[in-house]
Amino acid sequence: MTYRQRRALTAYAFLLPAIVYFIVFFFWPIAIELWASFRSGQPLIGKSEFAGMKNYLYIFQDKLAIKAISATMIYALGSTVFTLLLALGLASILAGPLKARNTIRAILFFPYIVSFVISALMWKSILDPYTGLLNAALLKVGLPPQYWLTDPDAAIWVLVAVSVWKDIGYAVLIYIAAIQGIPSHLYQAAELDGARRHHLFRDITLPLLMPTTLFLAVVIMIASMQEMALPYLMTGGGPANATRLYSLHVYETAFQGLNIGYASALSFVMFLLILLITWVQFKLLNRDIRHV
Repeated sequence: MTYRQRRALTAYAFLLPAIVYFIVFFFWPIAIELWASFRSGQPLIGKSEFAGMKNYLYIFQDKLAIKAISATMIYALGSTVFTLLLALGLASILAGPLKARNTIRAILFFPYIVSFVISALMWKSILDPYTGLLNAALLKVGLPPQYWLTDPDAAIWVLVAVSVWKDIGYAVLIYIAAIQGIPSHLYQAAELDGARRHHLFRDITLPLLMPTTLFLAVVIMIASMQEMALPYLMTGGGPANATRLYSLHVYETAFQGLNIGYASALSFVMFLLILLITWVQFKLLNRDIRHV
């Protein structure tokens, strides 16, 4: 064997465990689920028969699935936009010479390391219309109690707020690292030319943060579109299916309705939707990145 062949063989030997892992626990389950999406009944756990595109076509007739897609898009877009905007503002402040900035960063980041289960149960208790701390505080100041999780118009935005509260610390730290990586001489040169603070932010900081914004937008959007813990633990998908996010709909279809074939089709539709949205994000944000 030549030296290059030995090096290649050594590299593949080190990569083999990872390759086997992805084949067994990632690609093989995807292939099995794709096969199941074209069958009716209970593939994988019982009897089934070939159904062709029937499962996929039924999605467009399933009112619960359409509503779940709508609720998921509202939740994902709201979580992504508000997290990015608030994180960018906070990072711009905390990246400067602010007293106790490290303590504030730690406080903001702490919710991110708390599990979604604990966060969901904590906020469910706080927002309880009868025994929750938030309504108790409203009553103390003479305001009427609010039905945060039982109002169909408000419940989805409550989930968005909880998601933003949990994820904003991570986005803030990523933005701070990106801001501190911007060369200081760019700001100094702009200041010599008479640029003001808002000009520095608009013409230097924002364009140079576009790669970071693209990364965070893609990561947060994908995670939000796959979210199930918050609606499952806080609202159970209610009220009136207002918070029945797509992942929760797939879960209930598969494990409560035992309609495995249809649930598999739902999963692949979500995969394609996430792929499309990610492609759109790259198209919209990558235009500015190429000029950075």
